[in-house]
Amino acid sequence: MEIVIIRRMSLYNPDTIAAIATPPGEGGVGIVRISGPAVWPIADALFLPMDKTPVSAREHGTFAYGKVVEADGREIDTGLALVMRAPKSYTCEDVVEIQGHGGAVGMRRILRRALEAGARMAEPGEFTKRAFLNGRIDLVQAEGIFDLIRARSDRAAAAALEQMEGKLSRQFDAIYDAFMEVAANLETTLDFVEDELPDDVFSGIAVLLDRTFRTLDELLDTWDEGRLLREGARVVILGRPNAGKSTLLNALLGFDRAIVSSTAGTTRDTIEEGFVLDGIPLRIIDTAGLRQTDCEIEAEGIRRAEAHSLEAHVSIYLIDASQPLHEEDRLRLEKFDPGRSIIVLNKVDLGHAFPIPDHASCVVEASLISGDGIRELKQAMALTLEKGADLAAPPHAVISERHRHLLIQAHAEARQARAFLNENVEENAVLAAEHLRSALELLGQVTGRVYHEELLENIFSRFCIGK
Repeated sequence: MEIVIIRRMSLYNPDTIAAIATPPGEGGVGIVRISGPAVWPIADALFLPMDKTPVSAREHGTFAYGKVVEADGREIDTGLALVMRAPKSYTCEDVVEIQGHGGAVGMRRILRRALEAGARMAEPGEFTKRAFLNGRIDLVQAEGIFDLIRARSDRAAAAALEQMEGKLSRQFDAIYDAFMEVAANLETTLDFVEDELPDDVFSGIAVLLDRTFRTLDELLDTWDEGRLLREGARVVILGRPNAGKSTLLNALLGFDRAIVSSTAGTTRDTIEEGFVLDGIPLRIIDTAGLRQTDCEIEAEGIRRAEAHSLEAHVSIYLIDASQPLHEEDRLRLEKFDPGRSIIVLNKVDLGHAFPIPDHASCVVEASLISGDGIRELKQAMALTLEKGADLAAPPHAVISERHRHLLIQAHAEARQARAFLNENVEENAVLAAEHLRSALELLGQVTGRVYHEELLENIFSRFCIGK
């Protein structure tokens, strides 16, 4: 009996595609990539090697030096043609890359010539989509390529590289194979009379299911770290006017980004800058001073500050420790979430005008004008972020929101199967098997064992055209 239906839709388009594979703008080298069944006549039409040997007659992995020419023979550029023959190319198709001098005009002219010679413009991510459809990579590896391109820190790049090389895919495959084994064992029991089954058959099925649940939970636990690596963390700096918020922003960044003034209300809008802490990309947001005001512009800045605080992964609240604790500070501190908040007592070099609040879970004493306390604040920020990710662990592949969504559903289906087996294993074996089929189909969508056009569109449309 069939365990799970794998839906394979014929989504491969046999056209030969072309696109500029390098970023727009000036550069030393620009590349136009051409892939598909008609690549050889197209390459021979637009590229004339100096040694007169056509591109189509060259071996895999070789370069030819020559000229890119128009249909009438006029020269467009000089450069190299890299030959990659199927199935040893990125797309598993015949591929030629024309490498010319970098520059927007030159690259557009070469691309236009390739299109005139018979190629069509590639869609976003179509080269990688073909690599998937031709079996070179699975969907998880394709997403790893996307994450590597967009990585904003060394740690994010290292995690994406692991995913691209298949480590995460192997973990998903192991879970899929385990569920497949359980489903197959359940299906087998349906063909036997109850008295003919060995006593340990169903107990063995339960043990394997429970072991797989642990692996599933371990994968789901990597989601917080994956979210931080891919999206970054939002850190908002809050406090009353003149508490030192802009000074703190400049100290964290290492340069003067925000205007620092003793005049209250200098910062009226939010100021955002990127910053990397222990491999996690952060978005540091300096905000307007929190106070009652009649100024509409300043009031709007305060409203935005409060809105950012609700969305932040970490809130840093600054207090001028040299002055008595303001009633507004006291009220705000009582409402803070201790799990994602850090209190910075600034200007401690001028003395303590009040004791450290008893309910404060994370307090850093600082003198930001001299830089004292910055190192301790960074450590506190890392510890707060570590509640969702182990930043001390070596970089490793982590799941995305798409993976998490499918894993949670697969987990629920498998749990339902386990519940049926706990109630009455002989009577509920068919129902348990049905839920395992659903779990298998969901897991199949993670790596692409099961896929459909909408799924591929959602994944590959995010890529740039040349990838």
